[in-house]
Amino acid sequence: MTRTIEAVIDREGKIRLLEPVPPRASRRAVVIILDELSVSNESAILSEEALQDWNRPEEDAAWSHLQPAR
Repeated sequence: MTRTIEAVIDREGKIRLLEPVPPRASRRAVVIILDELSVSNESAILSEEALQDWNRPEEDAAWSHLQPAR
């Protein structure tokens, strides 16, 4: 089974997992180092193309009844 576990790498290069992993046997792992600036809006960037279809005047008109009065 594949699991994703968040971790922090300190200034000395030591990796600290943010949740426990039971030590059953040796396991392989992949470490991806994230840029701190891009982590917060990563989901928005990944969703941009999928949501592009909603970025049309027809969509705005169709959902306008749910918007607060201006």
